[in-house]
Amino acid sequence: MKVYFLGTGTSQGIPVIGSQHSVCKSQDPKDHRLRVSVWVEWDGFSFVVDCGPDFRQQMLTSGCQHIDAILFTHEHSDHTAGLDDIRPFFFRQGNIPIYAHQRVLKNLERRFDYIFETENRYPGAPGVTPIEVIDGKQLSFGEKFVEPIDAMHGNLQVFGYRFDAFAYLTDVKQISPVSVAKLQNLEVLVINALREEPHDTHFNLQEALDFIAVVRPKKAYLTHISHILGFHEEVQEKLPENVFLAYDNLTITI
Repeated sequence: MKVYFLGTGTSQGIPVIGSQHSVCKSQDPKDHRLRVSVWVEWDGFSFVVDCGPDFRQQMLTSGCQHIDAILFTHEHSDHTAGLDDIRPFFFRQGNIPIYAHQRVLKNLERRFDYIFETENRYPGAPGVTPIEVIDGKQLSFGEKFVEPIDAMHGNLQVFGYRFDAFAYLTDVKQISPVSVAKLQNLEVLVINALREEPHDTHFNLQEALDFIAVVRPKKAYLTHISHILGFHEEVQEKLPENVFLAYDNLTITI
């Protein structure tokens, strides 16, 4: 399995437009973060988790040529706003399967009504095959299964996803013991860590580290990172030896 971090930033990305913060002025490419997304290649299948406003740029940079499915965590714009840019994949492949909570599918249908239209479709519009994600029901891809992981983003339900020994969760603030039990025996866990200060809807750094200590993966990578967390290299030096700051275009093999 190959995991490519397409983006590791929070909703505004880094640098933030107009910001004079020192991290936003950093020349270190690891401090430049597009909106959060990941590409997973697994035994011939190609999955993208979330499709934010940087999707086009991420696909060009990563060289992704084929998508078997887009898995959505939730409906916020930094995770969904790039949906129209699936057009080149649609023109080559036909309808693109998208997986999401029913609430998220309805939200996308309102915002991208022309994509979901079944009559008098605009000829340049992409097409999707929407598939509902249900907590407790695995997603089947040939002989492979992806496990949805239910969590809370403040008062909003979100899904993470487990691919065999790899799990990806973002925008998490609370997670139930039932969901934690689905995250045992991981090789790699990816979890959000927004900043050091507490936040109403996201894990801060200490909460992420505490969660990692409970789940006990062999390795963990932090994502959905704000510029306020600090410079990549300085933060990395303070982390436990099995915990790493993810960065854009990082590729890991599991």
